Amino acid sequence: MAESSGDFGEIPPVPVTPANFLALPPEQGALASAYAVLIPVPIDSTTSFRTGARYGPAAIIAASAALEDYDLELGIDVAELGVHTTDPLEPHVGDPEQMAERVARAVYHYQAMGKLTGVIGGDHSAAIGSALATLDRFPDLSVLYFDAHADLRDRYQGTGWGHGSSARRIGERCPVSLVGVRTLAQEEKEHIDREGISVTYWPPEGSGFPQDIIETLTPHVYVSVDLDALDPAEMAAVGTPEPGGMRWGELTRLLRSVAEQRQIVGFDVCELAPEEGPAANSYTAAKLVYKLIAYSAAERGR
Repeated sequence: MAESSGDFGEIPPVPVTPANFLALPPEQGALASAYAVLIPVPIDSTTSFRTGARYGPAAIIAASAALEDYDLELGIDVAELGVHTTDPLEPHVGDPEQMAERVARAVYHYQAMGKLTGVIGGDHSAAIGSALATLDRFPDLSVLYFDAHADLRDRYQGTGWGHGSSARRIGERCPVSLVGVRTLAQEEKEHIDREGISVTYWPPEGSGFPQDIIETLTPHVYVSVDLDALDPAEMAAVGTPEPGGMRWGELTRLLRSVAEQRQIVGFDVCELAPEEGPAANSYTAAKLVYKLIAYSAAERGR
């Protein structure tokens, strides 16, 4: 090998892989031109069973580098839309309510720019601040909330701002439609019956799926996904796996139908605990983030 002069300049002499969602180059990951902004929120301080969701955002971003940018279902290239990945939010482990406020401030900042904003959790308490910040921009917002659990406890393990209360806090401000529920506490069932909350227990009864769910939603929709809504056969890497869940095709069919009839204006994908399942689960979670961006964009004529 010839001796080097030691002057390589400022440009790296070899190709690099950007550490952002889809491993996008600067021109496709720039904030100014991005259609979507993704905010990693590595928290799991309110987790009640298996911990590790704090590692979910990094695992999703790493797995996304292996995704194809072109979406065969919709015929669009998600990379060309522009996706900006922010630095991870610093956790506030001492007070879940303060963490919800921190998430809300970050989401509102990018919502005010007109961006489709998605939170990558972390435990499902990240949904509270994200959904409520989106509500500030879209007053007619409704929340489509996927979860194996109802998350409707007023307080759980000493806080009203943890993952067990996420749907309760959001539902105090705007309509929430729960999908995928297959286990809950008696107090949650009583709250559902008393307040008339829309819940699609899983598996759904009758032949109205998915239209019955869509009819409960307002024109602007925020989508919140706890990955344990999926069956553990497809998504084992979650904090609280529950048998009998949704399949990938059922979840994406509903999401596409929602995007066709409503406008998805924000989302979160939470509860991936990558060390609790195979690497394929991180890839599936990354694919879901990608599909949410694609569905929203395709139906806006992007």
